[in-house]
Amino acid sequence: MNPEHESLPFRNEESLSVKTSDVYAVDQNLPKRFNNPDCFEGYSKKVIHPFYRTTNQTYGGRKPTVHEMPTAFHGDSRRFTEHLLKSGMYRDTCLNTSIDTGRVMLPSTHIESQDRIQFHQFHLQSRGGQTVLSVSEQNQ
Repeated sequence: MNPEHESLPFRNEESLSVKTSDVYAVDQNLPKRFNNPDCFEGYSKKVIHPFYRTTNQTYGGRKPTVHEMPTAFHGDSRRFTEHLLKSGMYRDTCLNTSIDTGRVMLPSTHIESQDRIQFHQFHLQSRGGQTVLSVSEQNQ
């Protein structure tokens, strides 16, 4: 054992917790959670095999220290959010007159590219303006 550690008096956990204000000069309106990094909980205590451990798990599994905590806090104004709460979200109420070209179709329609006969006829009809008889016209 190290003789230096033996001479130190026993400390409980409350006295070991170092605040950000003890190490750095902090802003007056700094929230308590930033001044006391020990209040953050939920970090993993489960040991993962090093072969399967990622760098994100290594970095994210540690509690923050006073050196990683912000020393100033500048909160955003809620002006935009307050305006939306009073007036409501924007709604598009215009009439849609364009053709929907999405890939979502009704169950009653079939996909032309999966119907081999109709697909090839459609492909031939769209070439150079040539007219090709459909299946029902060819059988007559």
